[in-house]
Parts: sequence; structure tokens; C-alpha cells
Amino acid sequence: MPRSENRSSADPEIHILGAEELEVFLQRRRASPVLEMSLAANLAAVLTKANEFVPSEAGSILLDDPREKHPDRAANLLTFVAAFGSRADRLIGQRLPASRGVAGHVYLTGEPYHTSDSTGDRFFSGEVDAVTDFSTQSLVAIPVRIGHDVCGVLELVNRHGAEGFNETDRNLLHIFAGYIAIAIENILDGRLAQELARRDNLTGLFNDRYLHEGLERAIATARDEGSDLALLFLDLDFFKRVNDRHGHLTGSQVLRDVGRLLREQVTVPGAMLARYGGDEFVLALPRLQLGEVVALAEQLRETVVATTFSAEPGEIQPEAIGLRGITVSIGIATLHRHVPPEADLQTAKSTLLRLADVAMYVAKETGRNRIAVAAEFVPAGVPLTPPRAR
Repeated sequence: MPRSENRSSADPEIHILGAEELEVFLQRRRASPVLEMSLAANLAAVLTKANEFVPSEAGSILLDDPREKHPDRAANLLTFVAAFGSRADRLIGQRLPASRGVAGHVYLTGEPYHTSDSTGDRFFSGEVDAVTDFSTQSLVAIPVRIGHDVCGVLELVNRHGAEGFNETDRNLLHIFAGYIAIAIENILDGRLAQELARRDNLTGLFNDRYLHEGLERAIATARDEGSDLALLFLDLDFFKRVNDRHGHLTGSQVLRDVGRLLREQVTVPGAMLARYGGDEFVLALPRLQLGEVVALAEQLRETVVATTFSAEPGEIQPEAIGLRGITVSIGIATLHRHVPPEADLQTAKSTLLRLADVAMYVAKETGRNRIAVAAEFVPAGVPLTPPRAR
């Protein structure tokens, strides 16, 4: 829901799109990790400062939705994510076609624009005034950029203390549009830094540290929903032979290829894929029945067997090798089948990992290249990672 930022009596009341709704406007890519900060706080601060330098009756920030961008930019929609002024709360979340209005014109051209008489302006549209029961006489709009890409527009309406906006006002606002871009870029960079810390450098899957954190959250979600959660423990069979015969560079390339294969094959919504260590992988699959989990595990097993690994030169190993016959053993445990409902989150997580690992050990001991489902009861003294031949 929209909310208002804390303000002094001299500041305008800034309305900001709700945190969850605002999140979608951060689905963009950046490169250099720095500290993350609040987008809502930055948008409120930018509008407040812009109004201090160019006092106005109303103002707003509109952003495009990066999930819905079209090659034809005129087909995009601009969303009001922050606003102040009379009935500004009515604007928050409203969407405007980029093909209409002053905001659309600035978004499409990437050029600032101002008018001192909106009634006679060829780009002005009265759609926003109709929503807010507001009367726009003068308006200035500045493009907001991330890099070279225009992602939104900053607008101020009805200049205080003057008949309309001028070029000086427009130049001042151009500075504040830059602040918005910096705020968004900093947040995106912070998100990237967080994401990199969660990932395994070799495969791009989650690492074991994040797996432990994410698995507890997944268990809590499953319990809240009354749904099941399956855990698959995968281990490549005799992987040491790959390293011994072909070298560790080839072994690393095979592991990277397995990570890619898992990402391609596992399309379950909310699935968490992790490299647990060495040649071990863990998959957490929510909201599936046991039969569906076994079917997916069998699909993964068959795909690994049928894959020719390192068939082409890769980023790690520079020569094509063409390894066939690699197999995988898979153990399965599920929340409903194997974890007592009264177990706390940490115990439930450890139990799922332990039993899926034990099941995988059973698959290896009974022939490898197969799937095993954990028994419904395993004594607590069974070790988490029993010794096994690789």
C-alpha cells in the first residue's frame, strides 16, 4: 500500500509506492557492487529537495517496468512511484502510456521539457488531472536515466512564485534527475553484491552457506501454506576418476556443465538449486507430491547419463574432451514424510539434509546411477555425511 515518508512541517507530504510494489522497478542489471540503500527514502528525499530549489504545487516520479519493456518504447507504461501535492495519494500506482502526455514525450525523446501554459500545449494530456481533480497550469519534466537508458521521468507542476517554469528551473531539475539515477544504481549494485555472495563461483548455483539460510525459510513457507517440500541430494558417481584421468580443469568444466543442466531441467517455481560442495548438489523443490519429485529425479538422472560433457571448449578447459557415461546417484527426503511437525526450523533443515544424504548413500551402495527415497524413520545417530566410495 502507498505510504507517506516522515517529514518536517515545511516539507511536502511525499507519497511512495509500497515496498513490495516498488521492488519490481529494481529488476535491472548493474555491474559494480557498492552499499545498498532504500529506494523509497531516496525518492522522497529527491522530491523534497527538488521542491526546495524549484517550489511547486505538486510533483512526481514515474518509472517504467523493466519486466515489461518493449522494443517499441512507445508501447511501454510509466508508473507513478512517488508524488506530492493535492490528492497525490491517488496517483501512486497509476500507469500512463508512454505514447501520451508530457511525461511520455520526455521519456521517448530523452529531452527535458517545460511549458508555462498547459492548456495550449500540444503534448499535454489531462488524464492525470482527471484522476486527481487537479488543475495543471505549468509543468516541467526531466528524463531519469540509468546509464544511457531513459527509465523514467521527474515532473514538477505549477511553479510557486512565478507564472511558470523557465530554463533555469529545468536545469536545476536535471541535477535531481541525476540523483534519482544514482540512487537506483547504488541499490542495484548492492543487490548484485548480495547475490554474488550467495552464489557458487564455479556453477552459478547457490552456495552451501545460502542453502542453509534459504532452506529454513522454505520450510517455514511450506508449513505456513500446509504444502510439502522435497530435498534432493545429488552426487556424481566416481567423479574422482574424471579428475585423475582428464585433470582438474576438465573436472571443473564438468561441474559447471552439471550446474547449467540443472538450471535448464528444473523449472519448478520457487526451486532452490545449490552446489553443496565438491561434486554434490542439493535441490529444494516446493509444493510437489512425492511421485512428481521421483519423476523429476529420474529425468535428471537420465539426462546426466545421456549428456556428453565438455564436448566443446569451455571457459575453464580449453580443449574439447567429450566425456560420456557420467552417472549420478540421488537421494530424496520430504518435509511431510520425514520430519516431525513439531521439529523447529533448524532441526527440520538438518533432518531433511541428513536423510536425503543417507538416501543418496543407499543409492550408491546398491549400484549407483539410481534414486533412493529415505526411509520414514532413521535413527538420530546416523551421521550427516557417512563415508562412501565416490
